[in-house]
Amino acid sequence: MGTSVFLAKLIGPLCLALGVALLLNGASFRKLAQTFIDSPALIFLSGVITLPAGLAIVLTHNVWASDWRVLITILGWLALIAGAIRIVVPQQAAGMGRNLINHPLTPVIAGAVYAAAGALLCYFGYLR
Repeated sequence: MGTSVFLAKLIGPLCLALGVALLLNGASFRKLAQTFIDSPALIFLSGVITLPAGLAIVLTHNVWASDWRVLITILGWLALIAGAIRIVVPQQAAGMGRNLINHPLTPVIAGAVYAAAGALLCYFGYLR
């Protein structure tokens, strides 16, 4: 359980801050995402950063329990897969990103999901 709490303390504040930022500045983040998607170098670089981060989580915390710890495992696998996609097929990753940012509700939905996940992880990491 020590690894779970450590990762909750590490990932929770990041997710919470990202979620709040998306909810407060959705239009700005849509513009930022468009600039990001227009740069193949940034897509590749984000894959090079995201894949090993996800892999590190999966290697240290591949816990498929029916409690809050599974959220960390799912986030790790999502990061690993997203990083691999950005490295292996960056054009398709950019296309998926364009589809997402074309919807005005994307920042609201993503912000709510990130904020909820971050709040949950902060609760279990710091308060429980």
